[in-house]
Amino acid sequence: MAPYESDDMTTAGDVDEPRTGRRRAARYIVPVTVMGVAAATIGLVPALADSGDPDLPEITAAQLIEKIAQSDVERLSGTVKITTDLGLPNLGGLENSLTSGAMGRGDDGGSSADPSAKLTELASGTHTLRVAADGPDRQKLSLLENAAEYSLIHNGKDVWGYDSGSNEVYHGTVGASGEDREQQPPATPKDFAEEALKSVDDTTSVTVDGTAQVAGRDAYKLVVKPRQSGSTVGAISIAVDHKTGMPLKFTLTPSSGGAAVVDVGFTQVSFDKPSASTFDFTPPKGAKVTEDDAPAKGREHSGKPERGPKSEEDLGKGLDGLKMLGEGWNSVAVFDTGGEGGLPTGETGGPGGDLGGFLGSLGDEVKGDFGTGTVFSTRLVNALITEDGKVYVGTVTKDALVKAADAGK
Repeated sequence: MAPYESDDMTTAGDVDEPRTGRRRAARYIVPVTVMGVAAATIGLVPALADSGDPDLPEITAAQLIEKIAQSDVERLSGTVKITTDLGLPNLGGLENSLTSGAMGRGDDGGSSADPSAKLTELASGTHTLRVAADGPDRQKLSLLENAAEYSLIHNGKDVWGYDSGSNEVYHGTVGASGEDREQQPPATPKDFAEEALKSVDDTTSVTVDGTAQVAGRDAYKLVVKPRQSGSTVGAISIAVDHKTGMPLKFTLTPSSGGAAVVDVGFTQVSFDKPSASTFDFTPPKGAKVTEDDAPAKGREHSGKPERGPKSEEDLGKGLDGLKMLGEGWNSVAVFDTGGEGGLPTGETGGPGGDLGGFLGSLGDEVKGDFGTGTVFSTRLVNALITEDGKVYVGTVTKDALVKAADAGK
């Protein structure tokens, strides 16, 4: 069956939101949070297995977007495969140590079952997950490993993390208001799709590209592409369940070609209500249980050096001053860290100098009207840190990033 001749959406009017600065920021955030989502996934992030070409009624892109918006699936269970290839350098395991340190987890009271550190494993490679959901207050995700399993369970106010390999348990709570969940990055294919569709304007092409089967279910294929050159995003493909309107797969491919940066999809799914016992959890006998406030207290009184209040305050001011340069898919986020000098430096032979040299070796030095800086690249996101303390980040090529920095000088 040939792909449908479908709508090519060229204006923001087909999507209800006005084209505001916040909405433009969403375009930058959506692809960038692919990394965050891979690290913080709590739900249902799916991998398309094209095994058929079902004959479904024709549908326009606008109608398919509306179908996604009206989807009200709250109960499901299934198996998810996620493959992430950001093109990050191989640091021989050092990246895990750095991530653990950044999250404040370590040997001084942290827990291997803490999801903020554990789920960063999803940021690279291929993983298999079991997922289940019963409304907004009950979800379960299990990360299947070679000889162990990690489970994250949300049941009412309780959040449990369990690492069978270390027999450690993490316990936290969520607020009754649900603000904790609202502040999380997109975590499901539906989340991804809704955020991506907020980016639709006259710089975007949105079409229906035929049909497929995902986990044995008939689905439409919605394709979102930048019209502009200079973006590292090649295309976003969303497989939408024909019956429920729920996105079953989210795939983001880079403009540079090759494998997808993120390919996440259900290999098996059921929309029946999971058994209530699915979300029950009792710490196993002998397990080490860490309450969510224990690591924070440990850090507060550990006596280890922390960044000074002034530097934290300056950084906070910089993030509050986040602004966007450019338009469409070539939008670049810029903020001022509040400090000059670019990469961390220190006295000769000191740890700061070593760190600055190490980080510098992972990037490319660039010069322009903005001055001098270092560009750090992945297959999706590029970041420029300048000598005067500014940071430019976007899903744009290195050349486009430098041009944005020159224009924003």
